[in-house]
Amino acid sequence: MRTTHTTDDATSPGTPASATLLLARHGQTVWHAENRYAGVSDVALTDEGRAQAEALGRWAAAHPVDAVWTSTLSRAVATAAPACRALGLTAHHESTLRECDFGVVEGRTLAEFEADNPARAKAYRSDPVSYPFPEAEDPRTAAARGTAALRRIAAAHHGERVLVVAHNTLLRLVLCSLLGIPLGGYRRVFPRLCNGALTELRMTDGAAALLSFNVPCA
Repeated sequence: MRTTHTTDDATSPGTPASATLLLARHGQTVWHAENRYAGVSDVALTDEGRAQAEALGRWAAAHPVDAVWTSTLSRAVATAAPACRALGLTAHHESTLRECDFGVVEGRTLAEFEADNPARAKAYRSDPVSYPFPEAEDPRTAAARGTAALRRIAAAHHGERVLVVAHNTLLRLVLCSLLGIPLGGYRRVFPRLCNGALTELRMTDGAAALLSFNVPCA
């Protein structure tokens, strides 16, 4: 039988209730193995990505969570599946946890884009929020929807631990938003989230505290 985890915040009278969110980037895909931008495209996991998903499942079996939420993209759903099986849970699928749309760079590498448009690539490297890729989703919009999603999830799971499987750029933008870091620095402050690694947040009344970052499951 699965044990439900509670926190002192959830049980102590007069103190705010809080939730613990374990954020995981989905497993590796073919495009990520080639450093290609995978945003809204539904790209399948590689064998390595499936192994990362299984490692996340073993971690969940040893460190149970009370709920699992994922992006609606199949690579996130597939990454969460072993954890759900291990714990007997059904994942909640949330469309606002999807990855950013990378516009004309979807399916391409930054080097390929730079060869075609060196000035725009230079501007993107300096400030990816002020100078996103052409036809891409505004990163500020993505940060807002992702931040709102995590706050809704935390509010629905006071006193619980929740695994949230989503995406590299979205989660970095959301971490900046929640922690008061300027969005334009997300690539510098958080160079990447490793596939299948965990980042732990304590959410209290919509505010976040970063407890750990990019911790491998295996």
